[in-house]
Amino acid sequence: MDETNLDIYGSAPLPWSRAEKQLEATAGTNLTHFLATVRPDGRPHVAGVGALWVDGRFYFTSGAGTRKSRNLAENPNCVISVSLTGIDLVMEGAAVKVTDDETLQHLAERYAAQGWPASVKDGAFTAEYSAPSAGPPPWDLYVLTATTAFGVLTIEPGGATRWRFGN
Repeated sequence: MDETNLDIYGSAPLPWSRAEKQLEATAGTNLTHFLATVRPDGRPHVAGVGALWVDGRFYFTSGAGTRKSRNLAENPNCVISVSLTGIDLVMEGAAVKVTDDETLQHLAERYAAQGWPASVKDGAFTAEYSAPSAGPPPWDLYVLTATTAFGVLTIEPGGATRWRFGN
């Protein structure tokens, strides 16, 4: 992993382990994550998503007819951002649909543990309800493979770092 200190005030670079620890601490919580995608005409699109950090990757859901899913079908490059305790985090990469049943089942269990009773049916999620921004069921599961992340501390002593991952 390549680490670059972006702080202009002399603070030390942030170790990736600090950001990762905060991400792992979010298990079982309902934080709003923001997904940024690119429309076919190049304009940005941002939507709140219920993302989960599992095994070092972000997973999120979206209905096939939503703007974010249509954007990802054309261009998988995207960004997920989240404000964690003491650190704001932005992760860039590419998202792809998850189709293997084992991962779908595992993530359905993780979502259910947080209060969304998702189940797997025909390679996607279904449930009695979901966030309005997810569109109607079924909901596809996506995984973001991060290439770059940015972290900015929101508490003293401050600091900002870019991490590039060797995917």
